[in-house]
Amino acid sequence: MVRIGNFLFHWRNVLFPLAYLLLLVPSPQLLASPYVAAAIGFSIALTGQLLRAVTIGLEYIIRGGKNRQVYAERLVQGGMFAHARNPLYVGNYLVVVGVGVASNSVVFLACVVPIFAFAYLAIIAAEENYLRGKFGDEFAEYCARVNRLVPNFAGFTKSIEGMQFNWRRLITAEYGSTFMWLGGITLITTKNILSQGGYAANRGAVWALQALLLFVVAAYALARYLKKSGKLKAKRTV
Repeated sequence: MVRIGNFLFHWRNVLFPLAYLLLLVPSPQLLASPYVAAAIGFSIALTGQLLRAVTIGLEYIIRGGKNRQVYAERLVQGGMFAHARNPLYVGNYLVVVGVGVASNSVVFLACVVPIFAFAYLAIIAAEENYLRGKFGDEFAEYCARVNRLVPNFAGFTKSIEGMQFNWRRLITAEYGSTFMWLGGITLITTKNILSQGGYAANRGAVWALQALLLFVVAAYALARYLKKSGKLKAKRTV
């Protein structure tokens, strides 16, 4: 499992996006209404994104490792990491599930969701193996105190006392992935609505979705400009 996790960690930026190609495969519908599917899927994905936002805004972590290998300078235990050891992966998974439900695709949910579950568990195993070897008893104590996946929010207010929420870091780190899933849900929902009821019967919804897509694109362009120009330089909290 550790070996598989190291492989997936190294190639995840290539392999994971490929899984989304299954959204293009014809599939039976999960729900009768594309509107209901979109609403439920968006809610699930937004929950995952909010979990990621709280995590990244409160505490810095080297998410991509070093040279595409598992790496950690220190054992991060603050912010959301005081309540779950892997909140970012939980957030990622909720986004994947949300996109799957919003796509209304049985094929995507039946294939990609289990694949991502296995992949994240393998990556977590690889990371824990690394952290156990580097931090020893400190990591063992952390594991005994904090859940691996399911956040325990008891004492959350106390654990973030004195911490500052880093909006710059959050926008810098998340604007790309947020654009991808939100834009993806908007496009796939538009396709599902048009394929089921046509444009004439859903004109208002289609225009609303296109307006949302335009807003998402504009927000992405603005965030990217601010980052590349140095006006949105992320602040690292030590």
